[in-house]
Amino acid sequence: MSDQIAPLEQLLPGKLPIVSLVGRPVFPGIFTPLMILNPIDVKVVERAVSEDGLIGLIMLANEVEMPALGDFYKVGTVAKIVKKINLPDGGLNIFVSTFKRFKVKKAVSVKNPVVAAVQYLEDAEDGTPEVKALARALLSEMKQISENNPLFSEEMRLNMMNIDQPGKIADFIASILNIDKMEQQSVLEQINVRKRMEQVLVFIKKEQELFRIQKRITNEINDRLNKSQREYFLREELKAIKTELGMSADAKTSECQRFKEKFEAFHFEGEIKETVEQELEKFTVMEAQSPEYVVTRNYLDMIASLPWGDPAPEQIDLSYARKTLENDHYGLKDVKNRIIEYLAVRKLRNSRLQRNTLQANGAGARDREGKTQSGSIICLVGPPGVGKTSVGKSVSRALNKKFFRFSVGGMRDEAEIKGHRRTYIGAMPGKIIQGIKITKTKDPVFMIDEIDKMAASYHGDPASALLEALDPEQNNSFRDHYLDLPFDISRIFFIVTANTLDTIPPALLDRMEIIELPGYISAEKLEIAKHYLVPKSLEKSGLEKRHVKYGKASLLHIANCYAREAGVRNFEKNLDKIHRKLAREIVETEEGRDRDGEPVEHEEDGGETPKVAISAKDNVKKKSSKTAPSNQASKPAFVVDKTLIEKYLGKPLFPDGEIKKANRPGMSIGLAWTSMGGDTLVIEATSVREKGGFTLTGNMGDTMKESASIALTVAQKIGIERYGVDASWFEQNRIHLHIPAGATPKDGPSAGVTMAVALCSLFCGRVITDKLVMTGELSLTGRVLPIGGLKEKTIAAARNKARYVIIPKENARDLDEIPDIVKKGLEFYPVEFFEEALRLALP
Repeated sequence: MSDQIAPLEQLLPGKLPIVSLVGRPVFPGIFTPLMILNPIDVKVVERAVSEDGLIGLIMLANEVEMPALGDFYKVGTVAKIVKKINLPDGGLNIFVSTFKRFKVKKAVSVKNPVVAAVQYLEDAEDGTPEVKALARALLSEMKQISENNPLFSEEMRLNMMNIDQPGKIADFIASILNIDKMEQQSVLEQINVRKRMEQVLVFIKKEQELFRIQKRITNEINDRLNKSQREYFLREELKAIKTELGMSADAKTSECQRFKEKFEAFHFEGEIKETVEQELEKFTVMEAQSPEYVVTRNYLDMIASLPWGDPAPEQIDLSYARKTLENDHYGLKDVKNRIIEYLAVRKLRNSRLQRNTLQANGAGARDREGKTQSGSIICLVGPPGVGKTSVGKSVSRALNKKFFRFSVGGMRDEAEIKGHRRTYIGAMPGKIIQGIKITKTKDPVFMIDEIDKMAASYHGDPASALLEALDPEQNNSFRDHYLDLPFDISRIFFIVTANTLDTIPPALLDRMEIIELPGYISAEKLEIAKHYLVPKSLEKSGLEKRHVKYGKASLLHIANCYAREAGVRNFEKNLDKIHRKLAREIVETEEGRDRDGEPVEHEEDGGETPKVAISAKDNVKKKSSKTAPSNQASKPAFVVDKTLIEKYLGKPLFPDGEIKKANRPGMSIGLAWTSMGGDTLVIEATSVREKGGFTLTGNMGDTMKESASIALTVAQKIGIERYGVDASWFEQNRIHLHIPAGATPKDGPSAGVTMAVALCSLFCGRVITDKLVMTGELSLTGRVLPIGGLKEKTIAAARNKARYVIIPKENARDLDEIPDIVKKGLEFYPVEFFEEALRLALP
């Protein structure tokens, strides 16, 4: 009897030991290697090899270290171990041949190892033409993918073409497609062959779309590479052609040559020469695509752009300088004299230098020149609008030098002064080196505005950074953080501006020469308006002098009633406002004449506008004239008077005649200094019948409160001794001292005399002398102490139309520095003790 081979279903056991799969499921009908690393799975494989070699391969649904049956999917593949290889780490590498799908029915062993009772699954094939068509479509589409994908070997193609069963075709293709493991598991669990093939066909289409995108991206990258290679070869050919013709090989070589020529012309020595040569050598070997290339190039370009050589010899003309200063500014005698003195010293030193040069040459002469021709540092201090900033341009014109201005107001970073270190892309030098690069000279005029408004932060202190720049003993080798080379800035003429000296560090203040610009009185404002402000404002508004006429009274009315401050900034704004409204009136009048042949009237801001001063006779002449003048010539002339000013500027902010007066007992007028200039201060004192005490109001600072306490003590003593005030009166009355404008902070050591006079006036019940103002601090013994800002206070007294001014005796020497035009009409009374002031205030 011949041997019969049993069917596969009869040979496969009903129970299988389960081996877990993590990466992806394994399909039936394939021969594949597997890596077994889990110790539990290793034991399962070892036992299976010793028995029949059959195992169940199921993918884990929950990836855990010690899986139970519930952690597996329900459908897997039965496989026979063909070969086993032990690995050094204790794992196994096995080769298996897979047979059929199975479904887990129940667990025989739940853990370590997992053994399950299984049911083998058969493919549900219907043999319809659609299944055959799907099989051909799968093979055809897969053939396209395999031909264009180098990952598909020839053996894989042959195996795929030799499969004759549609279900196995779908399984084989699903096993080699690069799809998600969940999608592969869904194919494994699909028993219906037709649906399985449709699923796989969808996955093939997705794979083809991904391949098309990948191919497009690859082609784009290849095109770019080909273009870059082509450009590289062309550049190399161009470089060779330029070399043959003796031309610069490329932009980098040209830059290197330019830098080298410039540096050789500067004749650098010592540290500068060594640093420049190192940077140039490093720049030569750098690739143009390197990030450091731009940094080094910018650094070398900055060095090449600076004026390292000595400036041209100066041609100083004192008469031209004096004429320029006088034409540009009215007054400012101290500033003008200081500039002329500076020029005279420079001229004498240059003459001596020329004589010495004839006797000695070389480095010694250059050293003497560097020590002789030094700059200057001037600090202009004064309230806003007095012309501090505009002085800088006038000085540069008078010196015939380049001008550079920058403001340090609100500056918090010292790198703005000394530059950023070259540690990152975008670093740049400080303002001083930038200014030298812009002006292209070593001896320009530098104006540093608002030096009193700098602030310190975690970025550094700009005021401290200025110490080196403004120190004549150090700035001949100023070292900017970006440049990191010594550069001589000692020949720069520094002009610094500030509104007050209180916020400037003493160390910085010590390096500067202080010139105070106290402000202007009405007479000075009148001259400034006539010669500077009115012509400038007319030109700005498109008008001419003959179109607008001002009288002396009109300009004084604007200065006293609309712009009563130390400077002339608000004065200029008011003139601009008047001229804008006049320009509008002129244009509207001309447009009306063009339309109707007659002038028309327009309303201005809801009110009436003054009529244009043109008579009917003149109008007829203009209409009948065949050769009529131009529109500019036909503009009417306006005479600006008080009525017109009030129409355009509104009611006066400071009505004419509104002078601060002490017209009742307990009042006095003091003089105060502010950052806006001098001002008058009214002190008011009164008493209330109640328990004794002393009340201070008016937003006073601590210093002023102490002055008030001293003033009360001195006044009480005088009240009891001179005016016969009963001592019990002070116990039965509360004294209240007030300074109006409580919203404005007030402080300073110069109001003691004024407060004491107001209290004495209250105690004796008498009004102080008319048109009397005073200033001075008071000691507890009645001594009048000196004060500051006398010039500003004198201007405030003149502005308030005062006649008598009480000042400390020690300030009498300061009167010589005040111009006569400011002191005109004022009588000064220097006093040493308070009793002297009291005899003048309450004779």
